[in-house]
Amino acid sequence: MSAPDRGRKGAGRVQRAAGKGGARPGRQGAVAPAGVPARIAVRVEQVQRVLGEVLQWQYPADAVLSHWLRAHPGLGARDRSELAEAVYDVLRHLRRYRQYAESGVGPASRRLALLGLAATLGADALGPALADEERQWLDRVLRIAPETLPRAVRYSLPDWLDERLGRLPDAPALAEALNRPAGLDIRVNPMRARREDVLAALRDGPAARHDPQPTPYSPWGIRLSGRPALNRWPLYEDGTIEVQDEGSQLLALLVAPRRGEMIIDFCAGAGGKTLLLGALMRSTGRLYAMDVSAARLARAKPRLARSGLSNVVTVAIDGENDVRVKRLAGKAHRVLVDAPCSGTGTLRRNPDLKWRQHPQALAELCALQRRILDSAARCVAPGGRLVYATCSLLAEENEDRVRDFLARHPQFRQLDAHAILDGRVQGLSPEGPFLQLRPDRHGTDGFFAAVFERAKDGPGA
Repeated sequence: MSAPDRGRKGAGRVQRAAGKGGARPGRQGAVAPAGVPARIAVRVEQVQRVLGEVLQWQYPADAVLSHWLRAHPGLGARDRSELAEAVYDVLRHLRRYRQYAESGVGPASRRLALLGLAATLGADALGPALADEERQWLDRVLRIAPETLPRAVRYSLPDWLDERLGRLPDAPALAEALNRPAGLDIRVNPMRARREDVLAALRDGPAARHDPQPTPYSPWGIRLSGRPALNRWPLYEDGTIEVQDEGSQLLALLVAPRRGEMIIDFCAGAGGKTLLLGALMRSTGRLYAMDVSAARLARAKPRLARSGLSNVVTVAIDGENDVRVKRLAGKAHRVLVDAPCSGTGTLRRNPDLKWRQHPQALAELCALQRRILDSAARCVAPGGRLVYATCSLLAEENEDRVRDFLARHPQFRQLDAHAILDGRVQGLSPEGPFLQLRPDRHGTDGFFAAVFERAKDGPGA
């Protein structure tokens, strides 16, 4: 079959799959109908209860919310959407909201819930369910101009993070962007379809309500608005699309895998980057997906099954010095290290991280990143490539780690990430030899990546 024939066949399959079903969008910006104060009163109580569990900081917010929703199966789609949006709004603006909540009467947790729901539903929707005193308090605090507040309060940042982000260019724009909800990025499986075919199919079906648009940088990305029930889409079920932030997709271009190579995804997690690397290898060679968490790797297996890949070997390791890692010393053509990090670049999606992290944990993460890089570097064959990446905005985890690595590993040299992307990605503004993405400038999560090449011969090669 010729290449054009394959393209037409793929396009037809995509169109048929898209026509079988579509999204059931979550409700955004919902407004309560008039005359239903009881429903609003229940929603306030629900948000208050969930916040009471989340603000103990024992577990990630998404895990707490998922557990709570599973325990209340009678809630409808609108109920779940309103509840989740209100909780996450509070987490994004927690420091400012807590300052507002210092006034008023009754439990502060209830006032936090009211602020989250006011942002989600509108203050007018809450009115019929509130006592006069509560309505007056809510009206008063919502009239406070955020720009009159100290920077850390205005953008709801802990002091340690405010200080670090304040060192970055255009810090206010960045802080503001981190408090805006993120859209949903999906990625087309290049082994299954072309992006233009998937876009056409989505725009021609129920998914059109989510305004599918091509991502500006990744050649495989599509951005959706709202919160579609993606797992119900036939294109997801058959492995044609996957969820993956655009910034994460670009890492595959930096790794630049080739058919038949041995490649290691050193911190594979649930396998999002592994899937794209394997597809670009056309399911040839050998691709090791390693992680210290067997549970995360287990979540990757259904995704691998949908993708059609047969060249992936999942390896649950005990740590960076696992014997199975040592056996690969000097053998891998490409190694990707998407290192554990503070996650400060993902605050749009995980706002609780800024309250669950602290400087001591950051120092521990930097030490772990150093050890992981050392171990991964040993696996790189002479002339091979090592890509280090984080979803952090902080220099300690990014530029500082690169300088430290190069000082201790003279057999490696740094490559210019933008030169590697030239011709594949347009519109990125180079900031040194690194790939650095920000939500305010690029519409992605915050991402950092550096590329190294091991010498082909000589000392240490």
